[in-house]
Amino acid sequence: MRNIVLFAITCTLSLSAFAQINSQTTIVAEPVGPASTFRVVVISRSVDAINYRHKEGVTDVNLAGTALMSSANGSVKVRSKRGTMEVEAEFGSLRNPRTFGNEYLTYVLWAISPEGRAVNLGEVLVGGNDRSKLTATTDLQAFALIVTAEPYFAVRQPSNVVVLENVVSADTKGTSEVVDAKYELMERGGYLPTGYKFDPVVLDAKLPLEFLEARNAMRIAKSEGAEQFAADSYQHADQLMNTADGYATDHHSDKKQLIATSRETVQTAEDAREIAVKKIDADRAANERLDSANAQAQSQAQADEATRQKEQAQSAAAKAQADMAASQAASAAAVNSAQADADQSRAVAQQAQLNAHNADTEKAAMRAQLSEQLNKILETRDSARGLIISMSDVLFDTGQYSLKPGAREKLAKVAGILIAYPSLNIEVGGYTDNVGGDDMNQKLSENRASSVRDYLVAQGVATNSVTSKGFGNTLPVASNDNSAGRQENRRVELLVSGDAIGSPANATTGSLQ
Repeated sequence: MRNIVLFAITCTLSLSAFAQINSQTTIVAEPVGPASTFRVVVISRSVDAINYRHKEGVTDVNLAGTALMSSANGSVKVRSKRGTMEVEAEFGSLRNPRTFGNEYLTYVLWAISPEGRAVNLGEVLVGGNDRSKLTATTDLQAFALIVTAEPYFAVRQPSNVVVLENVVSADTKGTSEVVDAKYELMERGGYLPTGYKFDPVVLDAKLPLEFLEARNAMRIAKSEGAEQFAADSYQHADQLMNTADGYATDHHSDKKQLIATSRETVQTAEDAREIAVKKIDADRAANERLDSANAQAQSQAQADEATRQKEQAQSAAAKAQADMAASQAASAAAVNSAQADADQSRAVAQQAQLNAHNADTEKAAMRAQLSEQLNKILETRDSARGLIISMSDVLFDTGQYSLKPGAREKLAKVAGILIAYPSLNIEVGGYTDNVGGDDMNQKLSENRASSVRDYLVAQGVATNSVTSKGFGNTLPVASNDNSAGRQENRRVELLVSGDAIGSPANATTGSLQ
């Protein structure tokens, strides 16, 4: 006998920090640092769920459109098999998901457990006749089925754009009981970081859906901090996205290659996003534990010191009682002096720690400010050796080292910024691909580096703070087997360093040697 479980699913659209927010409350959450701002709300709804008994055949369940898409419909056959449930669903009258916003590109079928766990059963692709089919399996036995609009197929958390939900028909067998459950959803519009503008390429209807989903996945992963907290995975996803971009702009490329690369990009970007979220949470918990341990240790040290001083005072008092009145007065004065010295020593130590902390904070703020200023002009990244400003070879004439007008304009702006930081050192490095002889490439890299150095000095940067060096084709950052890689290798980099901007907490090693 199959049991029908009716449970109220409270769709809590919040970050974990806002789990106790009342229904219909709107929150604006602003993460620390450059991360984007996302809106968070709480919404409630209910849906019927079915307990599919183990190995009891097929159950038919209907899907009905919600207020967001009332014309949508569907039917589901759930087959109970050994160790799993097979879900065979068919959908009708599904409109383009972009109806709800350009960030929504596809639909996803979800199974929701009574405990609130959401399981992604697969992507629902809308066919030419607005119909679609999907077959999937799940290890859940009791669950509800919903369909949501999503930015890409590999999401791990459903959005609140629910267009279909299961309904129990009159001929469905079983009994009902009420079970309360909660699960988290992303608010409609929450996938758009503040101030985001869509790339025209992303909105090109001629490109396959998988490519558009890949772009969405990369944007969302970056906004969640994946570039910083899951650097390896995000870099891999970025390389895949660059490959997909190449396929998308090459009219002669195989469409299957574009789709396959795009789907791999989506999966890798979502993995990077998940790793970043977990890393941020783990770091936050570790810092809280460390702060708690430090506070406990400090409290214990203060208690021990108080005990020591108390014992010292008692000993002095006992001796004073046996001595003359003058000795008693001298002992009391000594105790008071020792207490004052201890207090002064602690005050000096605390002030020294505060000064060191403030100095590090000022350096970090100056480094972040300088990086942001430079990045508005030329691509700038942080490294263990300092800030690295990258100039592609398109800023030079082909095979020459004379700066184009656009390059001079950008360097003039860079110089104007660097002049404000006179204590910093600037190392200019030139690099080439492997086309041509080694001597020619070495000479070209030296000339290009010297041209940049000379221009910076001419713009007012102190001569003794700028050096230049050519590395020829010895330090490629990409493969020289293709034109895209060779273009990446043809570059000039400026390494900006100095004690005034300190060292970053999390940095990768730059290519400038």
